[in-house]
Amino acid sequence: MAITIQQISPVAHLPVVLGVVRQRNVATRLETFCPPHPAHVLSCGRGVEALLLAMLEGHHALDKVGARLEERGLLPWLQPGLARASLHDDRLGQILDALFAAHLNRVFGAIALKALEVDALATPWLHQDTTTLSLYGAYEEEARQGSQSQPAPERPIPPRPAYGHSKDGRDELKQVRLSRGGSRDGLPLRMGVRDGHTSDSPETPGAMEEGLALGLDGVRGIVADSKAYGQRTRGLGLEQGVGLLTLVPRTCAVRQELEAWGQPHGPLPLLLAKPGRTRQEPLRRGHGHSVMRRAVVEYADGRQDGAERRFLVVHSSPLASQAAGAYAAAPTKEAERVAEPVQRVEARWFTCVADAEAAMAADEGRGQGRRGRKPRPWRYHALH
Repeated sequence: MAITIQQISPVAHLPVVLGVVRQRNVATRLETFCPPHPAHVLSCGRGVEALLLAMLEGHHALDKVGARLEERGLLPWLQPGLARASLHDDRLGQILDALFAAHLNRVFGAIALKALEVDALATPWLHQDTTTLSLYGAYEEEARQGSQSQPAPERPIPPRPAYGHSKDGRDELKQVRLSRGGSRDGLPLRMGVRDGHTSDSPETPGAMEEGLALGLDGVRGIVADSKAYGQRTRGLGLEQGVGLLTLVPRTCAVRQELEAWGQPHGPLPLLLAKPGRTRQEPLRRGHGHSVMRRAVVEYADGRQDGAERRFLVVHSSPLASQAAGAYAAAPTKEAERVAEPVQRVEARWFTCVADAEAAMAADEGRGQGRRGRKPRPWRYHALH
């Protein structure tokens, strides 16, 4: 029997991704938040599928989505009779606006819960972390102030971009902060966008409350970095019966006391041993001992009290070797940090007294800051 092949399209991994999305009924979930309109050929759910495939294909521009998916032969897979003209940038932009107006955290949680139901994933511990998203362009304060006059359920208040410490090293750009919570397997469960230049410390109690609001069965606690170690976080864990697994900051007195306590005890019991990440890396061992200590906790009414909390004193062989390498390189890095500001000052030349006085004012913190920031006075390097 002769077989005639009319067309060959390089679809790559995109049909597999589309099948996973369809298995979890993502389009149906989205249309509960953004009901389809008779005048729209492309529904919100199908539009999000098209955007997802376009991003995984490598092109993010809205005006290129229809052309790229047509080249891959995926338009009939998305929706029967769908034409390239229906995937124009105006319609895709309307879909993104509708999702934002429906409150992204609610949409995100509904899709994640459906994925948990389909895959039957256990979520005993929720992993919480934050990052920064650098932004470009100008932002109008009037848009934010006008949005605050609208009720929150109808129009959510957008995050306010601001300058601050960027985790991707782009301090010259404005940013917003992304808060994300997921399962141990990497499945995102909750997400929130905060104002730029906000602290991570109050984020963990809010993440814990939002995680409980999801109604997940068998939630035992939350895993976060050292910024989660706060009085309110510990108090909320006691009130809700939720555990907290985090690293105690080095500046805390309880950590300093436990480090001093663990040193004269000799080798700690072996808690964990697993192979290295590579064949050349030695066996990774973790030695530790569990102790009970009192720590200050803060309850919902603002009352502070002491409560017994469990601490684990751990000696990790990978971290020990990493710390040894950092200590060995510390003198060289410290010398570079000392020499850099000295070289910068010696290289400055001024053509007149006014320029020199302006530079002196900037070093003393009396000048004008850049891009609306506060001026930073000259600080001598502290040698450790």
